[in-house]
Amino acid sequence: MVGRSRYSLPLSPSLGRKFDALEAELDVRVLGSGAALNGSDPRFRLVRPVRPRAVDGAAFYALLPFRVARELRRFGPDAVLVQGAQETALALLGRSLARSRAKVVADVHGDPRAATRLYGSSLRKALSPLGDALSRHGLRRADGVRTLSSFTDAAVRAAGGEPTATFAAFMDLEPFLASPPAPSPVFPVALFVGVLERYKAVDVLAEAWRLAALRLPDARLHIVGRGPLGDVVARLVAELPEQVLWTEVLPTDGIVRALDESSVLVLPSRSEGLPRVAVEAFCRGRAVIGGRAGGIPDLVTDGENGVLVEPGDANVLADALVRVLSDRSLAERLGAQGRITVEPWLATPEQYARQIRDLVEQVVAPGTIV
Repeated sequence: MVGRSRYSLPLSPSLGRKFDALEAELDVRVLGSGAALNGSDPRFRLVRPVRPRAVDGAAFYALLPFRVARELRRFGPDAVLVQGAQETALALLGRSLARSRAKVVADVHGDPRAATRLYGSSLRKALSPLGDALSRHGLRRADGVRTLSSFTDAAVRAAGGEPTATFAAFMDLEPFLASPPAPSPVFPVALFVGVLERYKAVDVLAEAWRLAALRLPDARLHIVGRGPLGDVVARLVAELPEQVLWTEVLPTDGIVRALDESSVLVLPSRSEGLPRVAVEAFCRGRAVIGGRAGGIPDLVTDGENGVLVEPGDANVLADALVRVLSDRSLAERLGAQGRITVEPWLATPEQYARQIRDLVEQVVAPGTIV
């Protein structure tokens, strides 16, 4: 399994359950980034971050084909599951360098085009032609493609690939299901949880809240997250200190409490894969106001378990916030339906691991994995 996912060793209990379940089905090795803080795990090959941070990503991707080739020679796997379309193209190059016969499977969690357009520095946009070319090569030449939802299916087909299997990633939702959903708060609260990146449309949310706050004097917006657009949130807090709360980091139990103390989750993203935080909100009986973008409509049905708005339109988002936050019965009805519609996404680690094994068997050859 290859990707730029960051890990810390020892694994968290959640990731421990995931990889223990995978190990029960397959002999697994992971090439990712991070550090062994207290001990090691023979399943993981972690690349330490490069300093300065600005060159870390470029260094990781430049060396990825060579690291993949080294692991292919060392481990000799039947298949390589690569998170990301561009990363898949680099893994294919690594396979050629190693002269390996391992099958390469692209693991697509979102829109491949977003990586250079909506993440990090605006300088990334200059890399869009290269990123798009790598994505097309990776998705067309991969031996298999795993997607999460109908949105990622469409993104793969738009690049010239074809999904082999579609199923959600394992999400450890036990903390969000450990108790019944709490009653909605008396005073309305909108909650945003996520990295403060452009693709999350934090700038649009800030502008929408300036408009909504005038019409909702008793309401509050709670923003949880940190990232490059932190200055946008800082300015909003300075302008509306009584109506905006900013928390940079919360542990899982803190996210559970924040959802319980909110009326609705707001997720106005310009791009998303399958947003885990929306699933978590549904587990706590909270509706979602979401952008009609990416995989959000795969989870949120307008008027059923949430409200969908056009991404990038602050006026429309403000109207949606006012509509839900000013009508407690509406927020509760949408949230209750969200708790019902989340059921199909509640897979166990064992179910996820079995789906990964089935995918590997399908790509390698039925009956060859023992």
